[in-house]
Amino acid sequence: MIHIYTQIEQGEAWVRRYRGSLPVFACVLGFTETCLIPGISAAGLTPEDRKYTACADAEFLYHGAAHQPKYPLPPLTAGASPVLISRAVVEKLKIPVYLFNAGLPLIPSVPIIDLGGAMARCLSTGAALEIATVKHLFEQGLLWGSQLSANISHSYLILGECVVGGTTTALAILTGLGIEATGKVNSSHPVCNHEQKWGVVQAGLAKIPTSIDPLELVAAVGDPMQVVVAGMAITASLHCGVLLAGGTQMLAVYALIQAIAHAYSLSWQPEAIVVGTTRWVAEDSTGGTVDLSLSLGKNSLNPGQETPPLLATQLSFADSCYPQLQAYEQGFVKEGIGAGAACIAAYISQNWQQNELLTAIEEQFEQLMNSLSH
Repeated sequence: MIHIYTQIEQGEAWVRRYRGSLPVFACVLGFTETCLIPGISAAGLTPEDRKYTACADAEFLYHGAAHQPKYPLPPLTAGASPVLISRAVVEKLKIPVYLFNAGLPLIPSVPIIDLGGAMARCLSTGAALEIATVKHLFEQGLLWGSQLSANISHSYLILGECVVGGTTTALAILTGLGIEATGKVNSSHPVCNHEQKWGVVQAGLAKIPTSIDPLELVAAVGDPMQVVVAGMAITASLHCGVLLAGGTQMLAVYALIQAIAHAYSLSWQPEAIVVGTTRWVAEDSTGGTVDLSLSLGKNSLNPGQETPPLLATQLSFADSCYPQLQAYEQGFVKEGIGAGAACIAAYISQNWQQNELLTAIEEQFEQLMNSLSH
């Protein structure tokens, strides 16, 4: 039910080590005004819708469909929110969930830990965040990584995200760190809008020095989630396993972990960390996720770096009776809010196969449809 695409032996050892254990799921929410550029993201039909996506996802992840949300899930061009996948697993397996606000324009009506961050300006400005904010968020990440991992030494921490426009900030971070990433990132569109993303990234990177401290790079062209998750992963990796939940965005976070640990001489355990996503991301023919993962080991600015194991759930919606789920097979949506990692966790913990996953996700979808019709 899962496939390991890179660093196969290390990935297999990681899966064996945590077989049968239940993870803790931490999801970091953030916002970048990059997502307001028309057409940059399909995670919400309009720029206005995209302001609400993270809040809506957080509420659904926490409460499911039974609860009347303050922010309903936004309409999409096609498909259904990936939070349906995450929620199905979290609910059935009773995985503890912690939600973190790294910098949102609006506050969801769920218990959320406020990290005292700020939302990011568009990365094309080359001045996305204040450096003081980035340093504060990184410290918060280190602190929470240490706290969340304190009592789960025999298990692992899933670190998920919800940042609309986040694959574009990921491209900016990867490029700024000397990693060849153009044409390799993913998007929520069926065919990735590489040229549009690259234009925005070039505009931002043109405004900053070529060689720059990794935290300053985040301040220039990043988003508030990236340093929080990097900090969490660094300290958590010393105590437990870490599953970075996502594709392009988490590969950028992994590259950031490498660069920050190197720049600031921080100790971390690379073998404790894997990146987990969906096969819709890993096998997206309009991106190059596997190639991007391998590129992290060929960093021009910081040579001799590790390549992370890239895992993906083999979940398929080809046999789903709902066109909104079948849309994933046409390349819409693909991943988000820890969907791939949740499926990986269901496999590692309970040995869930395709039929169990599909049944649980379709149940979530039916509940959502019923709640919308009332």
